[in-house]
Amino acid sequence: MTSRSDHPRSPCGPLLEARGISKSFGGVHALQEADFACDRGEIHALLGANGAGKSTLVKVLSGVQRADAGRLAISGETVSFSGPADAVRHGVATVFQELSLFPHLTVAENILIGHEPTGFLGQISQRRMRAEVRALFESLGIDHIPPGAQVADLSLADRQLVEIFKALSRQPRLLILDEGTSALGRKEVERLFALLRKLRDSGTSVIFISHRMSEIREFVDRMTIFRNGRHVATVKAAEASDAEIVEMMLGQRVERSFPAKTAVRGEDPPLLELDGFSAGAGLKGVSLSLQAGEVLGLAGLEGQGQGTLLLALFGAYRGVAGQARIRGRPARLKNPWDAKASGIALIPEDRKTEGLVLPMSVRENITFSVLDRFGRFGFVSPAREKAFVSHMMERLSVKAASMELPARSLSGGNQQKLVLAKWLETGAEIFLFYDPTRGIDVGTKQAFYELIVGLTREGKGVILYSTETSELIGLCHRIAVMDDGRIVQTLEGDHITEQDILAASLGVGRGRADATPDIAEAAQ
Repeated sequence: MTSRSDHPRSPCGPLLEARGISKSFGGVHALQEADFACDRGEIHALLGANGAGKSTLVKVLSGVQRADAGRLAISGETVSFSGPADAVRHGVATVFQELSLFPHLTVAENILIGHEPTGFLGQISQRRMRAEVRALFESLGIDHIPPGAQVADLSLADRQLVEIFKALSRQPRLLILDEGTSALGRKEVERLFALLRKLRDSGTSVIFISHRMSEIREFVDRMTIFRNGRHVATVKAAEASDAEIVEMMLGQRVERSFPAKTAVRGEDPPLLELDGFSAGAGLKGVSLSLQAGEVLGLAGLEGQGQGTLLLALFGAYRGVAGQARIRGRPARLKNPWDAKASGIALIPEDRKTEGLVLPMSVRENITFSVLDRFGRFGFVSPAREKAFVSHMMERLSVKAASMELPARSLSGGNQQKLVLAKWLETGAEIFLFYDPTRGIDVGTKQAFYELIVGLTREGKGVILYSTETSELIGLCHRIAVMDDGRIVQTLEGDHITEQDILAASLGVGRGRADATPDIAEAAQ
């Protein structure tokens, strides 16, 4: 293992160097004399737990914030960015966790905004714009996103791709991806990294932030680990085990990945039953049951109806057909208000746009769903509200210098805890988790696993969709595998493997002996 002073360097030398970078917000030290260097023609991962200083360093490197102390250099020349546009002029393009797209502009307009091609009279040429974007898409093998489509009509994964293309259109010397793949599927990630390798081979450098260790292992050259705002180590990707990396990130070993599952009493009546549940073209006659104290997983290839099922249960789709029963009684799920009144809570896919109001405070986000309990006749008791928020922050270990800070100032993991916090005291009995650990670090993931299992110990039911198969295996009592909007197989038992899930997803063989077919199929 190598330290910051003796890590192996590319013969091309460093493109970017950051030395002694410090940045504080009030009394919170986000960076403390932190060092970082990225060589020319290198894909370099920046790792650390939420709150380690990664995003603050990225904002300093991209001109969004100025460091309180330290030195930045590009190709050996000291630089001080006056703002993001200045960083772009120096060849630094950044894809942030928070998407910066204009939803009602087209894909092409978003990608080329600020440097649009013009015609003979200086007018913006829509034809040339779409041609340039189409060529950019073809370089990555993307053929499903029309350049003329409105961004508001795209999925989260496709919006993430548009954000990446927007940065690439600047032809940067240094591309920074801050959780730039968190919403992408495996195939999209492979295509993206095929392009990044081409950029690397042509001399472009890439700083890559991800909590998916499989991506780090497969795609990056070196990695730098931060903890508590400081540089801990820089190593080649192949030189440290996962356990060593986690220990460097957290300062301690993580002994086990998943808490023990709650015992489910199978003789109890189901908490939730669905029979022929359908929504639009994405969900086709789903039948399932959920017991109190159970975690039911949703698996299958991405885009096979898992997200549609969760959103339909939360009343986000019109024209839902079929029957839903909660504790044996018919449930009306025509809109989210119906779902909430029925005891259903949703932790959505995109916490920033669907789970939180980012400019509003931590306090306001936590109390949105239960504000009526803190006062009478339309007046809220600030003392009671603040006492409740303090309790919830302590219960979920939310790290924030003040409950009056805007939610957007928190790390991704702490933002996700806020989304859960606002539901815990609503009386919800059924919790829908839509890929809840996407974009959060290993330590916060561990805390979320404990929270999910804690809900089942209280007799709640959980339906969990995760793009990380290991989470489904480690947390779920049963796993319903979906394909083309249907449940094609349900796996259960203590020895489910990733191969079992993949085989069921692809329809290869009949799967495990302890797998059960879709209830609707069995009824036939």
